[in-house]
Amino acid sequence: MNTKPIPHIFWRFAGCVTALAMVAANPAQAAAGGPTANQSIAFSNSYAGSDFRKVMVRNWQEIAVQAQQDGLIREAPVVSANNSASEQAAHIQDMIVKGVNAIVILAASDTALNGVIRDACNAGIVVVVMASLVTESCVYTVDYNWSAMGRVEMDYVAERLKGTGTLLEIRGIAGDATDKNISDGIRKAASDYPGLKFVKTVYGNWTASVARKEVALALPSLPSIDAVATQGGDGYGAAMAFKAAGRPLPIIVMGNRQDELALWKQERDANGYETVSVSASPSVSQVGFWVAQQVLAGKQVPKFVEVPLVRIDAKDLDAWLATMPVGGAANPIYSQASVVAMIDAAINNTAPPTPLPEILKQ
Repeated sequence: MNTKPIPHIFWRFAGCVTALAMVAANPAQAAAGGPTANQSIAFSNSYAGSDFRKVMVRNWQEIAVQAQQDGLIREAPVVSANNSASEQAAHIQDMIVKGVNAIVILAASDTALNGVIRDACNAGIVVVVMASLVTESCVYTVDYNWSAMGRVEMDYVAERLKGTGTLLEIRGIAGDATDKNISDGIRKAASDYPGLKFVKTVYGNWTASVARKEVALALPSLPSIDAVATQGGDGYGAAMAFKAAGRPLPIIVMGNRQDELALWKQERDANGYETVSVSASPSVSQVGFWVAQQVLAGKQVPKFVEVPLVRIDAKDLDAWLATMPVGGAANPIYSQASVVAMIDAAINNTAPPTPLPEILKQ
């Protein structure tokens, strides 16, 4: 397979070094080579309104173009709904009618799509649910360990505050299963630190503008805030709300977006501001793509494949930020080989390979 990045891609940077090393060290970790050149893999996306989701779709399109050029698939169309489960179900039904071979779904609901997903499975279509959950059992799931994200946030905050502080939580989209899983992970980790007290929760829709508005509305009634727990895409908006209110910046856990990291660097250089950043990556869509392709190609794939979260500590801030265009995010490229390493890590019950902040060689 030719893994040279497509020349016009602005999002290319590494994350697969460890994974590729694992593949080289263990020849048993090999991609399945069954014929998939005439098959189609469709992407049903629940929502495309945030920068994160837009980059996610672009990542899918770029890896799909490369896979087409390499003779690994016929087509890989993308259809996005407007955060509507009924609209997404209609899109999936249309994909079934068109006879696609696999559907990768970022689900708007953990239950509302079950019927149409079951229809797809019954039609012999491979269904991969990515960065979200459904309760239908016929699917393959590609997702993160959200409890681990909450653990990173709360352990860091507790260490910085010596176990005592007043916190604000910014959640994602109300009713979304991933939002609940991240929030549950944060609260579970926080329960280990009785001195950490949440005084307010707002919903930022994983979007800076919404987070800024909701935090600004909440601040007048809040006491001094020591730290802000986030889910990704909301750190910059939260910071702008605190600044507009004339309040000092608390510890805001960032979510790997370029605007958040640029703000962190600016505040660090000006006054020594410190924090941590952790989130999912928009390139999870590439993991979903390759898992679907490998199932079609005949590889043994477990029902759950864990994708590593991307954590950025102070020592790595400049390296990661240098890889990001304005409006981008920490976005490691996932090749077929690196996803095969994730699949085999899941089979062997070992940790998935960790993304690294190193620009891919041209």
